[in-house]
Amino acid sequence: MTAKTELSYPEARTELAAALRWAARCGFNEGVDNHFSIAVADETGKLAGNRFLINPYGWHWSEVTASSMVLCDADGTVIEGDNTVEDTAFHIHSQIHLHAPDAAVVLHTHQPYATALSLLKDNKLQMCEQNALAFHERIAYDNAYNGLALSAEEGKRLATVMNGKAILMMAGHGVTVTGPSMKEAFNDLYYLERAAMFQVMAKSTGGDLIEIPADVVNMTAAQQQSEMKIVAERHFSAILRMLAKQEPDYLT
Repeated sequence: MTAKTELSYPEARTELAAALRWAARCGFNEGVDNHFSIAVADETGKLAGNRFLINPYGWHWSEVTASSMVLCDADGTVIEGDNTVEDTAFHIHSQIHLHAPDAAVVLHTHQPYATALSLLKDNKLQMCEQNALAFHERIAYDNAYNGLALSAEEGKRLATVMNGKAILMMAGHGVTVTGPSMKEAFNDLYYLERAAMFQVMAKSTGGDLIEIPADVVNMTAAQQQSEMKIVAERHFSAILRMLAKQEPDYLT
């Protein structure tokens, strides 16, 4: 993963609201649960993960705005905003921001197909399809479901399990995707769901998944790392353009 990317404070709010709105369109949300966050500079001007913006508790993703985002610190103190932060959201996001050096953005969802994979004993995303190859050796698997993440210890455990990987498949729970920027993290979230969808659909036929030779897997994974950065830039730019036309209130 690359170094954290620092945004201007208003830009971070806008990108967070846009990502949540678009994720709702994609069906990645679950009621008013699940959460996205983005780290911002602290009082010293450093992007240390000890301050982050996160979506307000109790708001549907389709109604959030840039100004509704909550700014909190590593202790859970709300620094800015009229809303609160859901407890599990705080414990998961604060610890990953603090303990995963490249996680400027943390996206946690129960999106359908990735979550379906997390329910299987063999919960691995198989390297048998082009989208999946973008995630070769980038996924950590947590096989211990411990109930709701209602403690800093559980959040830290999740961050430790990630062990430098960008993505965490959470047994019986869902997925957490991190990245150095919103555009890269959101692009990964989207294509991870596509890869999981194709795998679940293919396995539902009862047939065997194909096997791609290891040298082709490695080659394509390397190709994807450069190509997906270009795709991420264009993908998120398109999302911002469409939202500006169709749901301009997200900017308020």
